[in-house]
Amino acid sequence: MWRNSSFLTHSKQAIWQEGSLCAQHCLNNLLQGEYFSPVELSSIAHQLDEEERMRMAEGGVTSEDYRTFLQQPSGNMDDSGFFSIQVISNALKVWGLELILFNSPEYQRLRIDPINERSFICNYKEHWFTVRKLGKQWFNLNSLLTGPELISDTYLALFLAQLQQEGYSIFVVKGDLPDCEADQLLQMIRVQQMQRPKLIGEELAQLKEQRVQKTDLERVLEANDGSATLDEDEEDLQRALALSRQEIDMEDEEADLRRAIQLSMQGSSRSISQDTPHTSDTHLTSEELRKRREAYFEKQQQQQQQQQQEGPPGQLSQPCERPTTSSGAPGSDPGDAMSEEDMLQAAVTMSLETVRNNFKTEGKK
Repeated sequence: MWRNSSFLTHSKQAIWQEGSLCAQHCLNNLLQGEYFSPVELSSIAHQLDEEERMRMAEGGVTSEDYRTFLQQPSGNMDDSGFFSIQVISNALKVWGLELILFNSPEYQRLRIDPINERSFICNYKEHWFTVRKLGKQWFNLNSLLTGPELISDTYLALFLAQLQQEGYSIFVVKGDLPDCEADQLLQMIRVQQMQRPKLIGEELAQLKEQRVQKTDLERVLEANDGSATLDEDEEDLQRALALSRQEIDMEDEEADLRRAIQLSMQGSSRSISQDTPHTSDTHLTSEELRKRREAYFEKQQQQQQQQQQEGPPGQLSQPCERPTTSSGAPGSDPGDAMSEEDMLQAAVTMSLETVRNNFKTEGKK
């Protein structure tokens, strides 16, 4: 199937060919409008055939050449929709346009830069297409492509040379082309083409491959009826794992906090033990420690009384004062040091419980 576009996204004159009518759409791409139909081009072809028949008849209608000419098919058109260069040339004469063979030695001697031209018509065997300048840019309007192909100024000469090497005949279109919307738009803006248009055969092959892949995917989904249930089960498992990880992290943080508080308690106990006198029995109870201290104080009092009795005559005795404890308060209980340690431990325990409760409350939130 042959397609053809006049040109542009903004243009309302988009034309796509049907059948092997590349000559018709080559002309309409050149003129950027629905100017020629297959019927009109067929009429021009019949007219050219009649003119040729009349010239052959001048040699005699009974001549062998004339009879052979009548038996041959038309050289200006065929049933596939092909039209000759003579048909295209005569169609353009209506618009005052002329075709000059670009490949000819006469035109090549003129050394005209292709950029200075306005359009070209290219032919290879039975295929025709247009290369035209719209605005300030060149476009390949080949109907075998899915859309217009942008050609840079520097690539234009190389593109035409490549066509010549492939066996194309190239014709320069001379004359003023009719105004068109695409040309007016591209006088103000420039087109940027990120991806080259593909050949229609390539596009159809890709579409077919996509349909095959889609069909295979649908078969797989149909074979796996429980896919949706599996997806839901997998989502539930993921949520459960996430909650489990959160709980483990909370337990790890609580354990770290407990170890930190224990280390703090050990530090406090060491500081207290440094302030209190050490004895050889490190595991004495508070009651044993109190009894030992009372015995020590009684012994001190006895020694002081004995010294006073044995002192020089006339010396006045001083009241006996009990030694102060590490807290500095006179007459304090010898078991006060252990009471302070018990109080500190109780305070730390309460602090631990408070922190743990707050941590659990935040974890529930």
